[in-house]
Amino acid sequence: MSLFKARDWWSTILGEKEEFDQGCLCLANVDNSGNGQDKIIVGSYMGYLRIFSPHPTKTGDGAQAEDLLLEVDLRDPVLQVEVGKFVSGTEMLHLAVLHSRKLCVYSISGTLGNVEHGNQYQMKLIYEHNLQRTACNMTYGSFGGVKGRDLICIQSIDGMLMVFEQESYAFGRFLPGFLLPGPLAYSSRTDSFITVSSCRQVESYKYQVLAFATDADKRQETEQQKLGSGKRLVVDWTLNIGEQALDICIVSFNQSASSVFVLGERNFFCLKDNGQIRFMKKLDWSPSCFLPYCSVSEGTINTLIGNHNNMLHIFQDVTLKWATQLPHIPVAVRVGCLHDLKGVIVTLSDDGHLQCSYLGTDPSLFQAPNVESRELNYDELDVEMKELQKIIKDVNKSQGVWPMTEREDDLNVSVVVSSNFDSVSQATDVEVGTDLVPSVTVKVTLQNRVVLQKVKLSVCVQPPLELTCDQFTFEFMTPDLTKTVSFSVYLKRSYTPSELEGNAVVSYSRPTDRNPDGIPRVIQCKFRLPLKLICLPGQPSKTASHKITIDTNKSPVSLLSLFPGFASQSDDDQVNVMGFHFLGGSRVTLLASKTSQRYRIQSEQFEDLWLITSELILRLQEYFEKQGVKDFACSFSGSMPLQEYFELIDDHFELRINGEKLEELLSERAVQFRAIQRRLLTRFKDKTPAPLQHLDTLLDGTYKQVIALADAVEENQGSLFQSFTRLKSATHLVILLIGLWQKLSADQIAILEAAFLPLQEDTQELGWEETVDAAISHLLKTCLSKSSKEQALNLNSQLNIPKDTSQLKKHITLLCDRLAKGGRLCLSTDAAAPQTMVMPGGCTTIPESDLEERSVEQDSTELFTNHRHLTAETSRPEVSPLQGVSE
Repeated sequence: MSLFKARDWWSTILGEKEEFDQGCLCLANVDNSGNGQDKIIVGSYMGYLRIFSPHPTKTGDGAQAEDLLLEVDLRDPVLQVEVGKFVSGTEMLHLAVLHSRKLCVYSISGTLGNVEHGNQYQMKLIYEHNLQRTACNMTYGSFGGVKGRDLICIQSIDGMLMVFEQESYAFGRFLPGFLLPGPLAYSSRTDSFITVSSCRQVESYKYQVLAFATDADKRQETEQQKLGSGKRLVVDWTLNIGEQALDICIVSFNQSASSVFVLGERNFFCLKDNGQIRFMKKLDWSPSCFLPYCSVSEGTINTLIGNHNNMLHIFQDVTLKWATQLPHIPVAVRVGCLHDLKGVIVTLSDDGHLQCSYLGTDPSLFQAPNVESRELNYDELDVEMKELQKIIKDVNKSQGVWPMTEREDDLNVSVVVSSNFDSVSQATDVEVGTDLVPSVTVKVTLQNRVVLQKVKLSVCVQPPLELTCDQFTFEFMTPDLTKTVSFSVYLKRSYTPSELEGNAVVSYSRPTDRNPDGIPRVIQCKFRLPLKLICLPGQPSKTASHKITIDTNKSPVSLLSLFPGFASQSDDDQVNVMGFHFLGGSRVTLLASKTSQRYRIQSEQFEDLWLITSELILRLQEYFEKQGVKDFACSFSGSMPLQEYFELIDDHFELRINGEKLEELLSERAVQFRAIQRRLLTRFKDKTPAPLQHLDTLLDGTYKQVIALADAVEENQGSLFQSFTRLKSATHLVILLIGLWQKLSADQIAILEAAFLPLQEDTQELGWEETVDAAISHLLKTCLSKSSKEQALNLNSQLNIPKDTSQLKKHITLLCDRLAKGGRLCLSTDAAAPQTMVMPGGCTTIPESDLEERSVEQDSTELFTNHRHLTAETSRPEVSPLQGVSE
């Protein structure tokens, strides 16, 4: 950032939507006036030529009408403007304008009017040259040492240098090894042209060598060339600078020495006449233009360098002498004498911001007022500080950082899920075995209260559920607008999702007076998809491998009332049995007891029990809420199904290990494949043929192995994704059963969900096993710790894939054991206090070492065994598991 800003002396904006570049600005006494004052000549790519003579009445004035001397529409884009002695027979200055296919030379003259604003300026075409090739840039000078006139050299897009001796065309030469045109400059002291080629090297060509080289315009040899006058064009000297150049400028100290300045993309070079580096400067920013000029100090040169940070730096050789701020990014900079003011800096931006400025500062007239000194009472300050901290703490506890009411009033989001399937299913590219996969329409309505910016709606559902569209953008330019979007949801693959809940997240910016760009905010709205989207009525099954029983405190409800769309029979004898057939293929049976207050869910797959169990509890709660019953509660008193849960953990972990091994093997085969390729390439390049020694056979075999391993990795990733979905379903079920078993509050269940479900996606770098193990270890160390010795244990800060799942399973078992003995989950500051409350019944002590943990695991096996038939026990007399449950 600059300490000083450039002092604005005069400025104006040129045209509308016009473009300019570094060759579009020139300062010279183009009208040959007697006072020798410079004029500003500007040409644009739109074809307009303007000449200014600024006369501000006071510093910082804008352009007046009389400041514009001439404005002409030349019809063709202006690539470059230069002023020199371009007309034969006179040494007056004329204006040369370069177009893409034409070079025009004009004379500028003024006629004195009767009043000040009556002066008239005219532009007269002296001559023009029609170019056979598209021009890029030009330079001028006294080529060959001529006196009193300037010659022009134009570089074309295809690398041809065309020399014009004023009104006549001299010759044209192609540069050797040309690819793209670069900046071009002429050195009068060495009589040579200097450019930067696409090889990123500075090249110098003598004018005499160009003049006597083979003519580029002649395709056949003339008699004179046959006599040996034609020569090959050779470069005088080259210097590799390793980057593309933006501009070249040549400055002479005196008649005996000159310097070549090259502005690169990241460096600034100063070269001697013979191409040797005098000095160079590495730039910390991206330059846009530069202008070297002689310094007042003998033997040094000052350089103005503009950059893309709106800055103008002044260097004396390599030393930064001044840095000033500009209101725009300069693409061209010049220094001249305007209105008897010497050293005016003229800058031009690419969008037409023309400014004349000077370096300096304005004196500051502000004086800080004297501060009244007074003695401080530190006791009163301490009391006031404590009161303020208490107020801040209370505010943070009550409403958080952002007031929720204000945020919700900005935008209201509502989601409505259609109760019926789409008449025409929107499911595409499904991998489900059924013939027709249904889809359901979801409508999201947004209503704003104030003007909002950058409103984006993102909708997500759990895989394998798929959305027809998940991203939407809106414009709320006025308040009180209502906009609605619709999309469809369907099951894409043949396995069951872990949740039926979707989430609509809206991000937006609310503009304020201090921040026009707006304050970013986010609001979300959750919605629940119908069970029938992934499930059909099925035949109940009397036998199943996995069963759980849920107890309630109210009389059983007819399953037809709870699941009206899934009754396969209307017989009264079968209202307590219902079957569910998932589209993925698995089946679940739900049984309601006729005499007791229990419901049983059973299936062949443990993870499939989750969705039906969750849906049952949710519908029971809604049913009794409609009945006006407020004390309804569910409970679970069976043994915790940890063994089935651990089997799913082992399956998921095994797929992760297999994926890691397959990726390592694929990497090895890829390295081997590239090594064989290098060997074969060496054999093929050898001039003396050598036997391949079965390298081609080895290459083909390795290629087939790489393809097979890549397919195996892809297949394992698909299996891992499905396994992670099943694991999430089982995890949800275990958390639900623990909450019903220990009657945990909503906050405690949220802590369990954060510990067991920390990841939305499972990767090799960060997997479910190590993340959950770290979270459970933290709970065991803090809120579930038994002694201060456990609190002092240090947890590993790095999450790496474990060798096996034994440690994780041991921690999960220990977590359930401590919850059974009265431990409670919390995240407050006093959570690390040892748990002293113990449930009655003579429970065993919490282990304090690995050896004691192993002994407790053996003792508690009976508590967490897998009976494959999990029943709920109550305070009523013990009954048979199937008593009161109709089969």
